[in-house]
Amino acid sequence: MDALMASYASDSDSDGGEPAAVSGGAPEIPEPSALLPPPPLDLLQPPNFAGYSAMAQGGRVRSFPHVEGNYAVHVYIPVVIPSDAMKQLALSMKRAASLVPDLYAVDADYALSELCKDEQKLEKMLLSREFHVSLGRPVAIQVHQIDSFIAMLRQKFQTQQRYWMEFNKWEHFVNDDCTRSFLSLEVTRTGLPEIRKQILMVDEVYRLHGLPEFYTNPRPHISFVWALGDVSSKLKQAIKDIEKYQSSMSSLQKCNVRCKFSRVVCKVGKKVHDICKVAY
Repeated sequence: MDALMASYASDSDSDGGEPAAVSGGAPEIPEPSALLPPPPLDLLQPPNFAGYSAMAQGGRVRSFPHVEGNYAVHVYIPVVIPSDAMKQLALSMKRAASLVPDLYAVDADYALSELCKDEQKLEKMLLSREFHVSLGRPVAIQVHQIDSFIAMLRQKFQTQQRYWMEFNKWEHFVNDDCTRSFLSLEVTRTGLPEIRKQILMVDEVYRLHGLPEFYTNPRPHISFVWALGDVSSKLKQAIKDIEKYQSSMSSLQKCNVRCKFSRVVCKVGKKVHDICKVAY
């Protein structure tokens, strides 16, 4: 499994990097034409969960500095965990918390060790949130590129069909500058060809706008928790423990996270826009 460790950009994601912060005094992004509404990305700004602010901890380093007139952009597939997988995921998170100290919920920054003390909090603050499968690197885009960027993405994704995604393999990832590590569920079978095809579509739009393309061998995944620095050895041990525990269970009890692809979203700055929606 050592060879499987990948250096992915911050936040998976999961999934899923650190978005470029938009200062309070920054000018509004001009509203694009009807063809292409603008999107945002403050991917890692913690949501305002009432009553839990005291649990928010941890420190992060931006993937790229804020530059006036630039906005962070991220293209991804939103993922919601099905209710039938919640219980087994909760058990996996508890085992990870017992082996790896100082883990935090992705996008929320609440300490996993604290969340694990109350199953309702664990489900509400971590497992019930929207995850994402990245289709492109979180990067900075110039304001004058936004209209064409969104328009091209929508054109590329106008004929998408629904398909199943199965998150079937626990894996750990480390961001490019080794400032954060992630515990994630990876797609290795069902849905992998479709996601990789979508990544290539996004790559083409990135390339036309002078933006860095995705990784050569993309490994789609959703990330649940993160830790500061490179804690690969600890996460690998946690994964072994989770896998050993799951191998002792019946196939019906094992965690099986299956979801249907239904939409692609783009965030730019703090505005979110749908790139495509697939009808049920």
